[in-house]
This record gives sequence, structure tokens and C-alpha cells, in this order.
Amino acid sequence: MPVIDPKRFGVSFSLKQCNNFKLDQAGTLHWLIDDAGFRRFRLMSYWDEHEKTHGKYDFAALDEQVDTIERAGGVVSLSLGARQPRWPENHWPDWAWQLPKPERNKALFAYIETVVKRYSGRPCLISYQLENEALLTSFGTRPDTDRRRLQREFALVKRLDLSQPVIITTSTSWGIPLRPPIPDIVGFSFYHTYYNGRKGRYQKAGGHYVLLHRLRAALIWLIWQRPSFIHELQAEPWAPKAIWEVGSEEQDMSMGPAQIARSIRLGRATGLYPIDLWGAEWWYWRFKHGDPSIWEAVRQSLTQ
Repeated sequence: MPVIDPKRFGVSFSLKQCNNFKLDQAGTLHWLIDDAGFRRFRLMSYWDEHEKTHGKYDFAALDEQVDTIERAGGVVSLSLGARQPRWPENHWPDWAWQLPKPERNKALFAYIETVVKRYSGRPCLISYQLENEALLTSFGTRPDTDRRRLQREFALVKRLDLSQPVIITTSTSWGIPLRPPIPDIVGFSFYHTYYNGRKGRYQKAGGHYVLLHRLRAALIWLIWQRPSFIHELQAEPWAPKAIWEVGSEEQDMSMGPAQIARSIRLGRATGLYPIDLWGAEWWYWRFKHGDPSIWEAVRQSLTQ
């Protein structure tokens, strides 16, 4: 597999999702690099993984991810904060969540500072993503939405490392940033089909239209002179249960090979590069269990 241009396509990579699928982190990451050909990765600095006990840090897993990608000549966009990709969305350690909010915020700032100081200066680092979908209140557990805190987090990261741009992703499929903090780069999610539990059926995600995303990007550039890109392009199922709890036929109802091809085709049509695909751990899980159809659909769509 030839190297996939990191200026055009990348993937999110999550230790927690590897654990959900009972996949070896190192094996999955090596497959994505060596067999799939990716060189652009969004990595997570999960707070509840790396500071399970207050003041005691264990970054061994994240260090291994960064080292592996760096040795391969890849690049990393590093997620920061309490809200990061993958369920439960808000990754507060139990000890921090139990603190009064002022003390919890102080602990969060200290953790962000620790992460930035640890990884700033790494040759593979190209950006930070601060608080995934930071102001979204309708999805995830332990929600603690706070615009003022987000402003302080943004100022902290910029003070610690001016060399890297800070990405903040919008919290809806249609909004644009109008109030601080205004990021250096704006990230859009792009979803198509999901299971609506209240209605008991699959349906198309609203607001995800090529022209709308182009318009949003144009307005952000006009108002703030900031670029936009697709930080999360759906390439995995959104089923009634967790993916590993449903069969392949159910998985394919929202994201089979045909839907993957369509998703990537529409993502390309926006012209908002780079495009970071969502679902790499699932592709490998299906591949490892004898079904290469999902990865083959991704591969063909990326190499056309």
C-alpha cells in the first residue's frame, strides 16, 4: 500500500476503542502505518488513562503511539482537555470529577500543561485539538460545558506553545465560531447515517451537506481569516448498540462499503482538506476477523 498523503487524509486513533474491540494497540497502529499507509494521526491524551491517581502520571501508552508514528515519518494532531473523542466523550478521572468545580478546573489546567510540556517540540507534532466538540451538551456522560474555562484553556496552550496551531471543533453540524475563543483552525464533523433510538430507525444526519460546509468555511475565512477542515468524517457504523455488540449486517446498515465510498466522495467534494477519517479501529477489527470489505472500500476511495 503506498503512503496516503497526510496533507489530504488521516485517521483518528484511540487506545480506548482498541480496548473496546480487544485489539492490541501496537498491532493496530502498525497495521494502519505499514499496511494501510497512513501518516497523519489524531491521538488522544485521555486524562482518565494518564492520571488515574492525582499527581501520578503514566504516559507509556501515548509515548509509544507518538514514538511509533514519528519513526514512520508521520505527523500527529494531539487532543487536549477533558472532552476527547470516543465514549464517554468526557474523560474526567474519578478523583477530579468529585472535586468542587473551581478545584476541578485547576486540576484540568495542570493536566493540560503537563501534556503540552511533555509533547511540545516533538518533530511529528503539527497541531493540538482542544476539547473535542467542546460546547456540545447533548452527547456523553459527565458533561461540564464552560465557555469561560475553554477560553482559559486556549490561552494556556497558546502561552505554553506558540509554535503549533490550536484546533477547536464546532459543536453542531452547521454552526460557526462567533465568540471567543477563536481557534487557529476550525474542525467540522461530517456524518451521514445514524440510528435514532427515539424513533427506532436509521436516518440521515441533518445539516451535513457539501455546499453548507463550503459556505461555513467561506464565512469563517471571511470573518476570522481562519482555515477549516474535516476533523471527523464518518467511516464507521452508528448502530443501536456498540459496534462490537452487533453483527456485520447491522453494522453495514449505517456504514457498509457503499456508504463508506459515498462518505469519502462527499468529503472530497467539500474541498476541506485534510480529512481525518473516523473508524480505523473498526476497519482493522473487521479485517482481522476475515472481512476485508470495509478496508477495501476505504482503500479504493482514498486511492482513486
